[in-house]
Amino acid sequence: MKQEYTITVYTENQIGLLNRIAIIFSRRKINIESLNTSPSEAEGIHRFTIVINETEEVVRKLCRQIEKQVEILKAYYNTNEEIIWQEMALYKVSTDEIAEKVKVERLLREYGARAVVIRKDYTVFETTGQREETDKLVEVLEPYGLIEFVRSARVAIIKDSKGFHEKLKEFELTEPGEELIENEFLGQQGEVFTM
Repeated sequence: MKQEYTITVYTENQIGLLNRIAIIFSRRKINIESLNTSPSEAEGIHRFTIVINETEEVVRKLCRQIEKQVEILKAYYNTNEEIIWQEMALYKVSTDEIAEKVKVERLLREYGARAVVIRKDYTVFETTGQREETDKLVEVLEPYGLIEFVRSARVAIIKDSKGFHEKLKEFELTEPGEELIENEFLGQQGEVFTM
C-alpha cells in the first residue's frame, strides 16, 4: 500500500549528484513531492530530504539504488510517524483587502503566522507547519485577494536519538570489511565481487 515516505540521503557535495539521484526516480516513474538539500550536522557532508508516495518495497529498493552512487554515504527512509518535520510558507495579500475585512492580529495568532513585509500594495505573511496547516491559511486568505503563495520543501529530523554524525563515527571505528560482508560474494576462484 502506498504512503508518504521521507528519504534522507547523506552525501559528499559533488556537482551533478542531484541530477543522478533525480534520474533514479524518473526511470522508475516516481514523482518527487518535495526535495530539499542542505548542509548536515557533519562537516563536508550534505543532506537531501526527498518526499514521495510509494510502497515500502519500492522505497527500500530506491534507497539501495541511491546508495550505489559513489558519493552517497547513506540513504534512510522513514514514515511521517518516525520523523519531526515542517515546511515554511509565504502568503502575499492585498494590504487594503486584509486591513478592511480581517482583523490581522487575530488571523496571525490563530494560524501562527507573522507579517514579514507590509507595503501599501501588499502584505506578506509567513508561517511554518505541516502541509495541512499551511493549506488552511491559503483557504482563509483566498477570499481576501490572495495574490501569491509559495511553500518550501520539507525539512525533517528523525525522532531516533542517534544522529548520522554518531553513526558515522561508529562506522569509522569499525574494522575494514565488517560492513561490506553482506554486499559481497566470492567468485569461482575466491575473488571478492561487490554487488
